Amino acid sequence: MSYSAVDVIRVKRDGGALTDAHIDWVVDAYTRGLVADEQMSALAMAIYLNGMDARETARWTRAMVRSGERLSLDVGRPTVDKHSTGGVGDKITLPLAPLVAACGAAVPQLSGRGLGHTGGTLDKLESIPGWRAQLSVDEVLAQLRSVGAVVCAATEGLAPADRKLYALRDVTGTVESIPLIASSIMSKKIAEGASALVLDVKVGSGAFMKSLERARELASALVSIGVDHGVRVSALLTDMSVPLGRAVGNAVEVEESVEVLRGGGPADVVELTVALAREMLSAVGLSSVDPGEVLASGEAYETWARMIRAQGGDPEAPLRRGRHKHVVTAEADGYLVSLDAYAVGVAAWRLGAGRARKEDPVQGGAGVLCLVKPGEPVVAGQPLLELYTDSGAAVDGALEALDGGWSVGEAPVARGPLVIDTVRS
Repeated sequence: MSYSAVDVIRVKRDGGALTDAHIDWVVDAYTRGLVADEQMSALAMAIYLNGMDARETARWTRAMVRSGERLSLDVGRPTVDKHSTGGVGDKITLPLAPLVAACGAAVPQLSGRGLGHTGGTLDKLESIPGWRAQLSVDEVLAQLRSVGAVVCAATEGLAPADRKLYALRDVTGTVESIPLIASSIMSKKIAEGASALVLDVKVGSGAFMKSLERARELASALVSIGVDHGVRVSALLTDMSVPLGRAVGNAVEVEESVEVLRGGGPADVVELTVALAREMLSAVGLSSVDPGEVLASGEAYETWARMIRAQGGDPEAPLRRGRHKHVVTAEADGYLVSLDAYAVGVAAWRLGAGRARKEDPVQGGAGVLCLVKPGEPVVAGQPLLELYTDSGAAVDGALEALDGGWSVGEAPVARGPLVIDTVRS
């Protein structure tokens, strides 16, 4: 059955529920270019404002999976993937994929680009000279067999509807819609064929889900879709009120990830990497392997280097930073009591680490280094943040974003746990 895009938009605009036929038609028609970007933008906004129920979300996901092919991952190892809903300084995929591979599983990590104030894994990795994101299905399978991990863009044939809609959401203010987030994540993950999936659902100022209630709602929706498609899914709810680690941007996050893989790096990045690795290994029957020990042994770094080389990159190449550097200093003695993740994320985005339009390039060297984290002592005049960009004019916008985004007090303030809760099917 054929519909007009306007008819489908009106149903959701007026608060109605889309039928299975509506959803199948509009997703297919958009994929084939019969529904224009401006029409899908209107529908996405109507979904953002009026939501979709569980049936609509499940059908939307299924339609996006059916818009392309579905991989069969016969690679000689159990397959498990991880996905984050997006945060500030969230470079966890970079150390996690090679770590889990070093523990004996295969990690087919099909990743995306930056959305709004949150960074994109592919944007970060493309700051490595020579590294390429686009691989064929045969290349993905070969790398999983030889290395055990691959981080790349979704192949052209996997969930092409999502690839189009993913970029559109970023520039139309519809990123935060739970049905669109859930269907976007799960359509790619189901299509890629992993037998298990672990989700990192961020909650806090730097996340798309600002409240624990909304984060639980999203986690439950994701797990439910997984069950519907026969994929074992669990979700960790993790704090994103403060940037993760000290680096926010592209090349700077790669540098920090390599520190972790070499046995160092910020404690929070290490903690979350190991926690997610344990959950992933448990999901595929490898719970007897201790990822903390494997990380400390250096095996994960060796896997990282092989993974980067397999995709044309040089893991030893120096990574550049932006030509312009600006230092933000403390105005008083005391302790840093707050550092708002959203403010830092927007600052990095304005420096060039993210994009305002879907076709915009990003700067590999742009970003923010958080030299002091909440709870740590400071003295007046001490550097708190370093801003890097290739465009000196971008610094003013970044400083505007940071205005009020951090504070110094007389006593440290205790932080809550990094991993708040776990939702399982």
